[in-house]
Amino acid sequence: MPAVDLQVNPANETIGTKGLSVRFLVSGDSSNGSVATFELMVPGAQRLPAPAHSHDHYEETIYGVDGVLTWTVDGKAIEVGPGEALCIPRGAVHRFDNNGTRDAKALCIVTPAAIGPDYFREAFAVFNAAAGGPPDKARMMDIMRRHGLTPAAPPPA
Repeated sequence: MPAVDLQVNPANETIGTKGLSVRFLVSGDSSNGSVATFELMVPGAQRLPAPAHSHDHYEETIYGVDGVLTWTVDGKAIEVGPGEALCIPRGAVHRFDNNGTRDAKALCIVTPAAIGPDYFREAFAVFNAAAGGPPDKARMMDIMRRHGLTPAAPPPA
């Protein structure tokens, strides 16, 4: 059996902008592709700048650590606070927002590890380039598709 270099937070990297960030803890590279785990930090009153999306190749489980995030899954708003968990199944259209005034933190677990830090590096580069304005929608959609996320159709007006 090959030797394994076990370590705490083997993928330790924080990626973000203006308080919205992800801190990768475990990536597919350090888990034989079985799991990716990251902390999600969302400032109070922050709406997700990316469109709602789904993923066909993995489940995403959210565990609330601090504050409350509102996850909208297939049109249903679900608040996830400290000590609460929500599993978003493959194919479910979802997004999140922090509708409160308190900063929120959640632990996100992706199984299998079909998404990693590269997606977030590219997405945050688009958010940063927008300088507070709306991100380049076409670039964002391309990044999402290349990393296995399916952008949802915009809601009817």
